[in-house]
Amino acid sequence: MKILYGVQGTGNGHIARARAMNQALRRHEQVDVDFLFTGRDADKYFSMEEFGEYQTRQGLTFATQNGKIDYGKTAINNNLLRVYQDMQALDLSSYDLVLNDFEPISAWAAKKQNIPSISISHQNAFRYNVPLKGASWMDKMIMQNFAPADHHISLHWYHFDQPILPPIIHTSSLPPCVDNFILIYLPFELLTEVINLVERFSHEHFICYHPDVTEVSTFRNLQLRPLCRDGFQEHLRSCAGVMANGGFELASEALSLGKKMLLKPLSGQFEQQSNVATLEHLGLASSMDYLDPSAVRQWLDEAPGERVIYPNVAFAISDWIVAGDWAHQDGLFHSLWQQVNFPHRTDLHGDFVLS
Repeated sequence: MKILYGVQGTGNGHIARARAMNQALRRHEQVDVDFLFTGRDADKYFSMEEFGEYQTRQGLTFATQNGKIDYGKTAINNNLLRVYQDMQALDLSSYDLVLNDFEPISAWAAKKQNIPSISISHQNAFRYNVPLKGASWMDKMIMQNFAPADHHISLHWYHFDQPILPPIIHTSSLPPCVDNFILIYLPFELLTEVINLVERFSHEHFICYHPDVTEVSTFRNLQLRPLCRDGFQEHLRSCAGVMANGGFELASEALSLGKKMLLKPLSGQFEQQSNVATLEHLGLASSMDYLDPSAVRQWLDEAPGERVIYPNVAFAISDWIVAGDWAHQDGLFHSLWQQVNFPHRTDLHGDFVLS
């Protein structure tokens, strides 16, 4: 079985999920996978060795400014004609299947060329009755039509009585530990504002990964680091807590490691707003709407987090893909959720209507 795996490259979470799926699919000798990444400049990808000779295209992405989506820059930076041309030029004749993680070029090429396709993403969960916050009619239409597929695998932290699977998590095989520092990953915020925020807490130690950092340096109680997958994973495993935006995959990894979280959603992005509100409602994270010192101070005094035990979802999905009965997911749903273990303080029975 020859597979093309299209991955939205705008966020590192999609890539982390692709890593887990790549490892799972490689267990099957009859499976050969090629990767296509879109959504960022080719020279901005890092730690990509395990994907082999992957392809890149420009794709579609959003522009941000000061922690908010900048719709004007987003419209200017995206070239719809180029996306259409890349979709038309992508030859899928040698592939038996297209896997897709919210990546539009491979998705629409598969639809046009009648190649079977399976979408695996957190975005698919918003096709169902799950908690939403700040979602417009246009947001919902984009989620439905951005990357079409024949079959959809949806991922979320809880099923909400919908046909949704637990998250795919790619973390270190080493057990979690707790050191005396807070890990920060706020790539959409100005680095100067992050520095101004944490320098108020002189008795705390922070390690911050940010795309504007080019070399390791220390500024008072803050260590600044350039983006690096292996280093970030090690610090995630050993930190006392995580301050981050509202991306799905990092929060999933933090939950699986038992790290408490303080999350600031990207303003104007309903997916992140919904993610953060959902985790707060479940009792699994705290939130702030801006870089708020009082929220940080209160969160630092909170008790440590507790682990959510999730099974190896990537292995289960890869086995299901190879088995070929793609129209049925009931077995996946029941077997995987039976293996999930939430902390006792998690509120799984409240009213999840957020919007």
